[in-house]
Amino acid sequence: MENRGLYVGLDIGTTSIKVIVAESVQGQLNIIGVGSQRSEGLSRGVIVDIDKVAGAIQRAVAQAEEKAAIKIEAVVAGVPANMLQIESVSGMIAVGDQSKEITDTDVQSVAAAALVRNLPPERESLTLVPTEFIVDGFDGIKDPRNMVGVRLEMRGILFTVPKTVLHNTKKAIEKAGLKIRCMVVDPLAAAQVALSDGEQDFGTVLIDIGGGQATASVIHDHKLKFTAVDPEGGEYVTKDISVVLNTDLKDAEKLKRDYGTADSLAATDNAFPVTVVGKTEPEMVTEKYLAEIIEARLTQTFNRLKVALQQAHALELPGGIVITGGTTALPGTVTLAQDIFNAEQAQPIPVKRFVPDEMGLRHPAFTQALGLITYAAQMTDIDALVASVLPTPVVHQPKQAAPTPTKVPSAPRAGAEAEDAPTEKKPGLLHRFFDTFFE
Repeated sequence: MENRGLYVGLDIGTTSIKVIVAESVQGQLNIIGVGSQRSEGLSRGVIVDIDKVAGAIQRAVAQAEEKAAIKIEAVVAGVPANMLQIESVSGMIAVGDQSKEITDTDVQSVAAAALVRNLPPERESLTLVPTEFIVDGFDGIKDPRNMVGVRLEMRGILFTVPKTVLHNTKKAIEKAGLKIRCMVVDPLAAAQVALSDGEQDFGTVLIDIGGGQATASVIHDHKLKFTAVDPEGGEYVTKDISVVLNTDLKDAEKLKRDYGTADSLAATDNAFPVTVVGKTEPEMVTEKYLAEIIEARLTQTFNRLKVALQQAHALELPGGIVITGGTTALPGTVTLAQDIFNAEQAQPIPVKRFVPDEMGLRHPAFTQALGLITYAAQMTDIDALVASVLPTPVVHQPKQAAPTPTKVPSAPRAGAEAEDAPTEKKPGLLHRFFDTFFE
């Protein structure tokens, strides 16, 4: 995949591994290939068997290669937000004794200076995002190259993850015979497609409910400020159905997809047959009873995420909540989330679901993979230079070879008026949140 203008996103999920191939044409991403295979060797979003994961990656890549008619060599890979730590960093270097033009090497040097810190031995730097450069005291600079100065400073946001998580992800990709173009923390990538420009600017909570876990992220000023991970996802809903109805996991998954809803009040009393272990004849179960099983598990998940978000005062942000991920395809999930997050709230919190609008990707399970290629396509030369000093450097394509794409078309957004909400909010409602995250 060294072909210029091509991007391959690899989403290593607990229940499925998805690969999306996109081509950048005149500034817009066009999807040319998709692969999706059932995962093996993962638990709660974390790799526990490298060989099994490598095999699943190979199968998904082969499927995408066949559809795209290309040979995939390098991928943009996502890393789960488990035990993610976010911190502000800064670095400073002397460009020279006398004023001289700032070069690529100077940018890399100041980025490396920002990384000089004593990380615990079990953690590793994953992503470094520059927020501004300062040249001889003049701040707010996005690209200092070719400017003249004596002193160069950089401020940025550093994301660190457990070394085990990062190593296992790298190893599985390498064993699958692939190179790593860059690695991105999952919520940072998903926000690129799931949230509008205004939602990323004013502040929004993004909740991604996958098969193995649920991740709540706070995006503000186009930056990832906070994450909370709940180690339960859609596969736990399936296990609950299996245990309560005494049916095997395969049948439980089919029942969830065919008859399931997360809103028990909207479910009917229509009955359907269930194959029960140890019985020759199937038993009849109502949609309402199945909905109560599903609702109970998702209620637990949403409530735990709500506690974490309340502690961070994130529910006061004007963008509200956007949910995505494969489990949110269940009918009634938005209604359930609205009920839970709006309980005991003085101001109503808008909740909506994001579903990609790309042909062949119209399912919330593809949000993450789509976000990865969009994130990579939107990387600037400065982003790549800064990222090149990380333990897993970015393999960046020149801007002229891969023009910055327009935002991938998305589904129409209900409740888009949330972006105008800041004018209706009293400043005091956001005060505690800003105190928590912003200088």
